[in-house]
Amino acid sequence: MMALNVIKISSVRPATPSLSPLILPLTFFDLLWLHLVPTNRVIFYKLTESSSSRDSFYSTILPKLERSLSLVLAHFLPLSGHLNWDPQAPKPHILISPHDAVSLTVAETDADFSQNSTKGIRPQKELRALVPELPVSSYSSPVMTLQITLFPSQGFCMGLSLHHAVADGKTVVKFLTSWAHICKHGAVPQDFDLPMVLDRTVVNVPAELEAKILQDKARSVSLHPAAEETEDLVKLTLELSHEDVEKLRERARRESTRSDLPHLSTFVVTYAYVLACVVKTRGGEEEVEDRVVPFMYVADFRQRLDPPVPANYFGNCVLPINFYGYKAATFLGRDGFVNGVEILSDSIRGLSSRGAEESLWELYEEGLKWAGPGTPKVIVAGSNRFGIYGSDFGWGRPVNTENISLTRNILFTMSERRDEIGGVEIGMCLNRCETDVFISLFRNGL
Repeated sequence: MMALNVIKISSVRPATPSLSPLILPLTFFDLLWLHLVPTNRVIFYKLTESSSSRDSFYSTILPKLERSLSLVLAHFLPLSGHLNWDPQAPKPHILISPHDAVSLTVAETDADFSQNSTKGIRPQKELRALVPELPVSSYSSPVMTLQITLFPSQGFCMGLSLHHAVADGKTVVKFLTSWAHICKHGAVPQDFDLPMVLDRTVVNVPAELEAKILQDKARSVSLHPAAEETEDLVKLTLELSHEDVEKLRERARRESTRSDLPHLSTFVVTYAYVLACVVKTRGGEEEVEDRVVPFMYVADFRQRLDPPVPANYFGNCVLPINFYGYKAATFLGRDGFVNGVEILSDSIRGLSSRGAEESLWELYEEGLKWAGPGTPKVIVAGSNRFGIYGSDFGWGRPVNTENISLTRNILFTMSERRDEIGGVEIGMCLNRCETDVFISLFRNGL
């Protein structure tokens, strides 16, 4: 485990706090994620040798990060609040009080910055040291905690832990890019549309859906147990260039027997390709071919509701779309990739053609089906459209960023490629014994 020296733990308040307590009830979309493991993200920034010295970091960089954090929190007030579910309350809510603050841990490590920020293979356990704990009790949890870890004379890492019931990936990335812009330029441009919209009435979902989902939820904001953290668990990052994506798109058109594949987005062809590689990594014996392969993606419903939800809405507005009816044989053969493309393409097209309100509960109930004990689900997080590498705080863009949330499923993350428009970055968390097989399949299957 990476050795850390904690320098201080401070509380950063919004520059313009709420003048009186503000209560934001959770919506249907928030409740979906109530007990999931928190969102954990690390972002690595390389510094010059002079700017990453202890004197320069503590006298210039850290104060600038803290001041800009205070300023940006005024636009994202719920991040400084608490998620509560009082025993007498009908449902959980976010409580924002005048004296709320975000806990910021500042630490140092003598670990090698390049080794931990590389896009190669790293022990997941090492990266976990770079994110702070989110102290969750049964009835209350801070919304977010932050950690900044200095690698002296090398760079620093920003670590974030966030309760998923409060915000989805799009909201988190908007917070990070807004913080970065304020830190670098002193203000946020008008096209950032801040402050965020906190009004819950903009999410037009039938009230009975919330009542139904609350029947399935324990009266608590505590989280499901995370996966066991072992030395064998490793994180690896692989990339698809723009040219690779185009090859996959053309391959799907060429190998599919259908002429109606309208949705060949970068997301679809990348997910289908990773899914086929994961299934093949897990083996192709006869008994394995009959194994159910559950998988899931997350659909953004901001533009699918009537009226549409504002782009600067703060909270969750995504729905998990689950698949439980496919067996490994579907993805094992040469046509495994194109089968995945057709399944995902049809699903996304179906979302666009169905009425959002009438399908929400049906889609949620589909996700409650149980694929069987010990059957991990392949899940994608993030998006190649979020623009996470745009979070430049004034010392250059990140050299790497990872979602390192611990889950019992097979989680992979998708983001845009750092140095190329149209490329994709894929972050995988696998057992060490699987990595060589997966990498070989991934690199040789294009």
